Amino acid sequence: MLEDVTTAASPATEWPTAYPQGYAVVDVETTGLARDDRIISAAVYRLDARGEVEDHWYTLVNPERDPGPVWIHGLTSEVLDGAPLFSDVAEEFATRLDGRVLVAHNAVFDWQMIAREYARAEREAPVRQRLCTIALSKELGLPLPNHKLESLAAHFGVVQQRAHHALDDARVLAEAFRPSLRAAAAGGVRLPLHECRPLTEWTDRPAPRIGRQAGGGQGGYRPTSWRPSRKRPACPYPNPGRYEDGKPLKQGMRVAFSGDTSVERDLLEDRATEAGLHVATSLSRLTSLLVTNDPESGTSKVVKARQFGTPIVDEAAFGQLLRDVEPADG
Repeated sequence: MLEDVTTAASPATEWPTAYPQGYAVVDVETTGLARDDRIISAAVYRLDARGEVEDHWYTLVNPERDPGPVWIHGLTSEVLDGAPLFSDVAEEFATRLDGRVLVAHNAVFDWQMIAREYARAEREAPVRQRLCTIALSKELGLPLPNHKLESLAAHFGVVQQRAHHALDDARVLAEAFRPSLRAAAAGGVRLPLHECRPLTEWTDRPAPRIGRQAGGGQGGYRPTSWRPSRKRPACPYPNPGRYEDGKPLKQGMRVAFSGDTSVERDLLEDRATEAGLHVATSLSRLTSLLVTNDPESGTSKVVKARQFGTPIVDEAAFGQLLRDVEPADG
């Protein structure tokens, strides 16, 4: 379950004295995106002050519940059933993070998932600062078509081997972070560091136990409050048509939501808008995709989706699809 590989660090070179003394490049795969979702695998690449790899570590984690979108991360209930609990790996994980800046792509998500797991284990993650590589790429003004990890990797010539595998995602990010860090140092760029505040308590709600793997992912969702969507600017991209199963979303696709979501509806719609999707308040023949956790609910949107043949996915699957939205044609 655990892997630990050590490599040599590079010779010392001139470096900004205000920069951190070490980094922990992290990627976690999870059962979903909500506050009650769990980590199912984690990887850490430890880097020295200049971004050279010191070692790396990877583990599976038994989430004690349904593993979520298996078709994305590939980790089934059977695979995770024999994995250690998070409490079993918490100490080793902590040694990888201790005294270092946590680096991740969309770092606030990885940090929140890690902080919640430590709170469940009645411990605190030894992380005081985080750095998001999306924010760093913006600070550097990198000419990226979007802020996906694959775009950052391609910019620096890093080849991804297993997307959505924590160890390979962490490797790719570490290899892309090193030249980013050097460029920041050479240009005197102030690193976009943010404070991490560990959680000190946690109360879990009931969730489906591992072994109840939902083929469509509908199990275990918890209702949340619903607020009308805010008025958003018009989507600047043309509608490329309907979403096709097994393929990525594309900017300009019209996405509608129906029913309760475990992530706040406004936040979920904001993420879709930021990814370049058109958030639709109603469903028509032009709708590319309907997102609902209850496809049998009989709401007007679900009924119309059935009539029109509109593809339907649940919230967890949609959250994973948001990570890899293709740019619009042209």
